[in-house]
Amino acid sequence: MIDTFTTIFRLVLAFCLCSVIGFERERKGGSAGLRTHILVGTGSTLIMLVSLYIFQMYHDQVAVDPGRIAAGVVTGIGFLGAGTIIRSREGVKGLTTAASVWVSSGIGLAIGCGYISAALATTAIAYLSLSFLKKLEKTNE
Repeated sequence: MIDTFTTIFRLVLAFCLCSVIGFERERKGGSAGLRTHILVGTGSTLIMLVSLYIFQMYHDQVAVDPGRIAAGVVTGIGFLGAGTIIRSREGVKGLTTAASVWVSSGIGLAIGCGYISAALATTAIAYLSLSFLKKLEKTNE
C-alpha cells in the first residue's frame, strides 16, 4: 500500500508542477489559468492514487486494471479542454490552453502512479514550449 507520506507528497508535487504550467497560462491570459491547471493535475493525481489503491486492495480477489480509470481521465479531460476552444472568423483560439490542460492531467496521472521523472520532464518541456516557442513562432512570420 502507498503510505500517507507518499500520497501527500504526490498530491503536493502535482500542485507544484501544474502550478508552473497554470501560472504561465495565467500570465498569457489563457482561458484556463492557474487554478484550473492545479485542479486538473491534482485531481488526476488523486484519481490515479485511488486507482492504484483499489488495485492493491482487490488484486487477489478480482481482475482489476488500474489503467482503466486513467483512461477515463484522459477522455474526460478531452471534453474539458474542448470547452476552452473557440472558433471565430479570425481563426481558432484556445487550442494551446486545451493542450496544456490535457498535459496537466497527464502530469497528474504520472505523479499519481509514481513516475516522478516523467512528470518533471514533461513539466519542463511544457513550460518551455508555452513560454518560449510562441516567441520563436512570431519571429518566423
